[in-house]
Amino acid sequence: MPYSRNEDLPSAVHSHLPPHAQDIYRAAFNHAFAAHDGDPRQEEAAHRIAWAAVKRRYEKADGQWVARSPG
Repeated sequence: MPYSRNEDLPSAVHSHLPPHAQDIYRAAFNHAFAAHDGDPRQEEAAHRIAWAAVKRRYEKADGQWVARSPG
């Protein structure tokens, strides 16, 4: 199911990612969810794609998600 607010995201996302990363996750999830309509693994695919989108801009350092350095 698509998410309308960051507060609606799964706790593993909402409680660990900074707000901007949550925005990225939510947008990527919602787009992927719509794009995979009819796929029996729609939600699973949307979560994988959303995490991949976050990992392009953020990385985990010392247990915290931080923005990647440009370049």
